Amino acid sequence: MSAAIFFTVILAAALHAAWNAMVKSGKDKYLGTAAVVIGQAVFAIPTLFFVPAPDPSSYTLILAGISLHLGYEFFLMASYDAGDLTQVYPLARGSAPLIVALVSVALLGVSLQPVELGAIALIGLGIMSIALVGKRDGLHDRKAAVLALTTGCFIASYSLIDGLGAREAGTALGYYGWLTIGNALAFGAITAVVRPSALKWIPRQGLRLTLIGGGASYAAYALVVWSFTQAPIALVTALRETSIVFALLIGVFVLREKLSLAKVVSTMIVLAGVLMTRLGRST
Repeated sequence: MSAAIFFTVILAAALHAAWNAMVKSGKDKYLGTAAVVIGQAVFAIPTLFFVPAPDPSSYTLILAGISLHLGYEFFLMASYDAGDLTQVYPLARGSAPLIVALVSVALLGVSLQPVELGAIALIGLGIMSIALVGKRDGLHDRKAAVLALTTGCFIASYSLIDGLGAREAGTALGYYGWLTIGNALAFGAITAVVRPSALKWIPRQGLRLTLIGGGASYAAYALVVWSFTQAPIALVTALRETSIVFALLIGVFVLREKLSLAKVVSTMIVLAGVLMTRLGRST
């Protein structure tokens, strides 16, 4: 992986952890998520004036991506209601790169070098191991584990679809812009039925989260979707999930969650996998 793509994905990981922490720190996870999702569209709409429209052949993938992102968002909210950021986040994010790598190699015929497979395995297992510490981790809390792992399946699915979709569309930002707006419209329609008060709350009290959280989320995944077109999807997904390192730091120093030696060791395993990604050839 080239240095440019490497640092682009690392930046995306930091931004991703930041908006997740903003949502997690709020009292109402639904309101927080709604603000971020709608905020993404605020930034996506002006972007479309400067990028090409996606090729019509990618429309089906855009619709599939919208559906998968919706599933991810609703399961993410449920996961955050069930466990701590440093417990749920690792299970969801750590399982995703392993699933993507398995599907890429087994079903999509993607060829990954041994060092790349090793990097993905280290990152995924290192991230998930963070959730195995503590008395109330994801595996002991069955509900949190199921929700987090289901969220991980959605992450893996939309990563594959978006990677293939951006390549098919011929424009990463055009593809992601359309997907983002469609996702916001669908989420807004659902919210109008199940939580209509949320749509009134966003412009009155949630404007900061909409602009800052939505902007960080949009920028983070826009960088990732572009990277999907430049490097193997499995490798980008694994590197993106190093956001857990940033989430761990935020959880400890901002949200005052506990840090243990085991979490430090797990983080070192993740960082070892990160370093290994730089050993593979640029694809």
